[in-house]
Amino acid sequence: MSYTVTPTTLPGVLILEPKVFGDARGFFFESFNARDFAQCTGLDVQFVQDNHSKSAKGVLRGLHYQIEHPQGKLVRVTQGEVFDVAVDMRRSSPHFGQWEAVVLSADNKRQHWIPPGFAHGFLVTSDSAEFLYKTTDYWYPEHERSLLWNDPTVGVQWPTTSQPLLAAKDLAGLALAQAASFD
Repeated sequence: MSYTVTPTTLPGVLILEPKVFGDARGFFFESFNARDFAQCTGLDVQFVQDNHSKSAKGVLRGLHYQIEHPQGKLVRVTQGEVFDVAVDMRRSSPHFGQWEAVVLSADNKRQHWIPPGFAHGFLVTSDSAEFLYKTTDYWYPEHERSLLWNDPTVGVQWPTTSQPLLAAKDLAGLALAQAASFD
């Protein structure tokens, strides 16, 4: 097995830790292996798109989701560190509106699986971070939605005392009570 899988407080959201081989020369690991991913997680997913972003310290991206064509995301950091968050947007779920977070970094090499039906976002906690993720569906801008990053109903405990740097669409995110959700 190339992964150790740890369930989180939200059913379906997983933390994956790859098996890393290191020596004096550096390290090697398989960042993704479809057969091992399916065997370790019990999920049969097909990834169709890879995305890569670089952000400065204090940038908060999210909380994003697609109301149609929902995306499952397998995310990781290759440089720096982020506080990565998933919020359950499935109205029929007993965990609706609840969040879960994990620190992802180039050093810990953890990956975070966010299933379809969840909003996702991250805050850069290092000087900068490079963030990579695989998605199970394509990006459809007309279906993208933003949950308000600081909605007190959700109550994400972001590790910052200052106002994060946000895109206009994230500043305009909707509170959980007004946001589109899944059944």
